[in-house]
Amino acid sequence: MSVIYDFTGKVVLITGSSSGIGAATAVQFAQSGASVVVTGRRADKVAEVGEQCLKVSPKGIKALEVTADVTKREDMRRLVDQTIKHFGKLDILVNNAGLNARPTDEDFYEKYETVMTINLNSVVYLTHVCVDCGSSHVLTLLVVLVFEFSGLSRQSHGASGGFTPVAARVGSSLTTCAVDMFTKCMAAELGPKRIRVNLGADTHRFFTTMGATQGDSDKLFEAYAKKLPVGRYGLSEDIAGSILYLASDHAAFVTGTNLVCNGGAVAVNALYSEILKIVV
Repeated sequence: MSVIYDFTGKVVLITGSSSGIGAATAVQFAQSGASVVVTGRRADKVAEVGEQCLKVSPKGIKALEVTADVTKREDMRRLVDQTIKHFGKLDILVNNAGLNARPTDEDFYEKYETVMTINLNSVVYLTHVCVDCGSSHVLTLLVVLVFEFSGLSRQSHGASGGFTPVAARVGSSLTTCAVDMFTKCMAAELGPKRIRVNLGADTHRFFTTMGATQGDSDKLFEAYAKKLPVGRYGLSEDIAGSILYLASDHAAFVTGTNLVCNGGAVAVNALYSEILKIVV
């Protein structure tokens, strides 16, 4: 990846950054000069991404590696505290962790509660903690990210948001709508504090982390790619690029918006429900 943005001197915390979009985002921020906090539940995966960040960092800045579980408030508080203690401040927060629950699952309600905790509650709580720490430390930007591919297709950009539900994606659909409104409300609330809040919604290649087999994931996205104007599915690096844009000075006048990065799915109404028939 060629370096487009300069995040030298910025400290970036990315949840769920031990794999997928989060990992790609951490690496791109590191390559752009940022000091990065890599976190996830598996220490080995966190260490792998931390090593990648060190390799691409122009000044050889070592990432702060923190093993944490965003379902636990004490872990989220510790995550922010360690970031402040290690780097002295926090500039950018990317809430990236996410799951889905299908209504046909036998243990649906138990999964649903976990989905709400990770996809919504952790975003709200971690945002609160970071804004609170901003009273004594510099917090210049807040970015909220959620997975669109597992829950919703964005069909319009009108005032109502234009969300369309997809079968078997009730968990992520509910939380995506909630986070979208949370983003708008927080943008209005935090604007006077010069904190921007945006939502990045996406479609990308990796579906296995949401519970599908690799074969089903391949089948789903090969079919879906054929319906997109760009003719391919999205990669984690594509989504990471949109996140870096939202976090950069190039987006200084952008807040309270949902930046949909999905290869033109909105333009052609490429509904997920048609593709999900293959695997659901």
